[in-house]
Amino acid sequence: MTEPTTDAITGATPAGVTLTDSAVRRIGEILHAEPDGAMLRVSVEGGGCSGFQYRFDLARERAEDDVVLARDGAVVLIDPVSMQYMAGARIDFVDDLIGASFKIDNPVASASCGCGTSFTI
Repeated sequence: MTEPTTDAITGATPAGVTLTDSAVRRIGEILHAEPDGAMLRVSVEGGGCSGFQYRFDLARERAEDDVVLARDGAVVLIDPVSMQYMAGARIDFVDDLIGASFKIDNPVASASCGCGTSFTI
């Protein structure tokens, strides 16, 4: 199984998905509390108030065609179908007065809902 190369500094994959330092730290914290080999799977599925929604799951296995972002203990998997909807996206973790959550800045999305978890193309 071959993994796509990632830029050691930015964490960018060939499709341009990046992880912010804040996301890397939070993902690392989450995975550290899980059994060895745990990874975070980010996917896009139909639904939500805008047509598509992001899903975050813990995974123990990865598919051969998954795109893998790995940096400083954070391992993120994205399947090829979801990658089509996330090309050039930036995955961030925001902790502010209204709460803490992962936020995806997605240039493919033409609009998103107020909660930030669903989007339209």
